[in-house]
Amino acid sequence: MTPDLAREILDLTAEHLVLVGVAMAIAVAVAIPAGILLTRRAPLQRWVIGFANVMQTVPSLALFGFLIPLPFIGGIGKHTAIVALVLYALLPVLRNTLTGILGVDPAVRESAVAMGMTGRQLLFEVELPLAARTILAGVRVATVTTIGTATIAAAIGGGGLGVFIFRGLASVDSTLILAGALPAALIALAADGGLGWVEKKFSPA
Repeated sequence: MTPDLAREILDLTAEHLVLVGVAMAIAVAVAIPAGILLTRRAPLQRWVIGFANVMQTVPSLALFGFLIPLPFIGGIGKHTAIVALVLYALLPVLRNTLTGILGVDPAVRESAVAMGMTGRQLLFEVELPLAARTILAGVRVATVTTIGTATIAAAIGGGGLGVFIFRGLASVDSTLILAGALPAALIALAADGGLGWVEKKFSPA
């Protein structure tokens, strides 16, 4: 491996991490509050989860393409890639937030209410702590999936490790393909292991 290639791998790995980090931060900031809201607004559950499901079924390359002509959020570059990655990451976090909170034992919830807890106290002191492991499992799945999907971002000028993969495909160079695929796989394994460790910390004693 030449010094130039090694330097480029480091640069594109950092770029890939930024793409994934920003997308996941936005997805978590949107999906967890939305999931909490849905537990209080049951009629909305079908529509919101349905929208997230539809986003998951659209092929990733097609979704990137659909976003390009849209005003404000479209175009070529990182911002469009981040929008697409956020849309893909929403479903696991949203669904697990909803499942985790609704899965809290009704007897525990009733006991908290009987103790005089307000709705806010019930959420932050009972429901969210008990649902934390399930929510983190959703974040874990979304993160690993986003790391892989982010390689497609290079197709619309989003950068990241996909640059090597597309360049390698164009030149039929397996070394370049591995230069993009291997770091992406290692990042995914590290994220999965790290978030899995955090998830276990929230296991009931």
